[in-house]
Amino acid sequence: MTKPELKIDKNMTYYFVGIKGTGMSAMALVVKDMGCTVEGSDIEKYTFTQKGLEDAGIKVFTFNPNNIKKGMTLIVGNAFEDSQPEVVRAKELGLPIFRYPEFLGELIKGFTSIAVCGAHGKTSTTGLLAHVLSGIAPTDYLVGDGTGNALPDARFFVYEADEYRRHFMPTYPDYAIMTNIDFDHPDYYTGIEDVFDAFQTFATHVQKGIFAWGDDPYLRKIKADVPVYYYGTGEKDDFRAVDIKRTTSGSTFNVIFRGEDLGRFEIPLFGEHNVLNSLAVIAVSYFEEVDLDEIQRELLTFQGVKRRFSKIKVGDMTIIDDYAHHPSEIKATLDAARQEFPNKEIIAVFQPHTFSRTIAYLDDFAKTLSKADQVYITKIYGSPREKSGNISSQDLVNKIPGASLIKEDNVSPLLNYHDAVVIFMGAGDIQKYERSYEDLLSHLSKKNN
Repeated sequence: MTKPELKIDKNMTYYFVGIKGTGMSAMALVVKDMGCTVEGSDIEKYTFTQKGLEDAGIKVFTFNPNNIKKGMTLIVGNAFEDSQPEVVRAKELGLPIFRYPEFLGELIKGFTSIAVCGAHGKTSTTGLLAHVLSGIAPTDYLVGDGTGNALPDARFFVYEADEYRRHFMPTYPDYAIMTNIDFDHPDYYTGIEDVFDAFQTFATHVQKGIFAWGDDPYLRKIKADVPVYYYGTGEKDDFRAVDIKRTTSGSTFNVIFRGEDLGRFEIPLFGEHNVLNSLAVIAVSYFEEVDLDEIQRELLTFQGVKRRFSKIKVGDMTIIDDYAHHPSEIKATLDAARQEFPNKEIIAVFQPHTFSRTIAYLDDFAKTLSKADQVYITKIYGSPREKSGNISSQDLVNKIPGASLIKEDNVSPLLNYHDAVVIFMGAGDIQKYERSYEDLLSHLSKKNN
């Protein structure tokens, strides 16, 4: 595939193949903000990233090689092979073609760049870091919830760095936050050592410093040519959160850096993981000599990212939408719900994401989901690469006491709960079930009124 040097040209049309993907849509918004013409193609099905593209005036077409014209530069999503018809047409026309990771690697040059990577928590941490720095200095950012932004004369470029298929390798950031190393994506990685190898290699790309979670044994083994600072709650951590107070309105804590008290911080977020995410943001901001008072102020106003503990109220029910699709993420989401709603019943509606992940973590899913008061499991959401497998949702239900299957066209079992919290979790199309439930609640509310 052609790999020319990237130089943003406002006379060029940048065409994104797979523009509705979370990373692709965010990148499209960044390039649009840089003053360029942006178009793209994807499936017809509506996705939660689509509204941002529409609001920005970005045209989205269905896949068709006739969309490709002279004067375009193609950015191709990670899910597409060179045989994709639009890519084939671009080659025939001799157009510049970039893969998403390559384009990102070029895009961040010229900024103080900060990558956020990890098996879990990278989207929430990237969104929080982008929010904090944007309130202090012009900041470009690319978040894995489909959010992207670019400003003239930006100082920082904050981006989510994805370890899947080692997609973060073409980038060489100034700083990296590493939230954890865990075995995920069993369709690609052979095991935890293979995942560690990817992070270890990426660590050698970092130019100024790494901020890593101190409780992760694999992150403790990271070797780099730049300083590695550990954050957490332990005595051996460089940045420590101490005197942590968790209430129904959020969390407060003091931050100590190698014996120096940096002050007390407050976040309107829930769960221990959000204390750690905030600590990582404080650490990297501190090293860029950002005023601590400004960090404290910006942390107070963060409202979260899309599909990460997003809450709405319908009648007497609280509905939470969350991207959690790994046992560690489910644990963090349920922990956050228990903190904010300590006196309410917690109902989990979980959509297993891919057959290989469900097989690999069957017992862990069962153990973690059992921490909810009631559990419902949808059918397994496959992927273009993996449409079937030797496991079913019933296998997971059988391992969770009191759990049940639930169907999109019949979510009525959820009507048995009142003044409770229903959490819809998954990385597929779990929102279909959520919308069915919301529609049912709204219909009943109108009928009763």
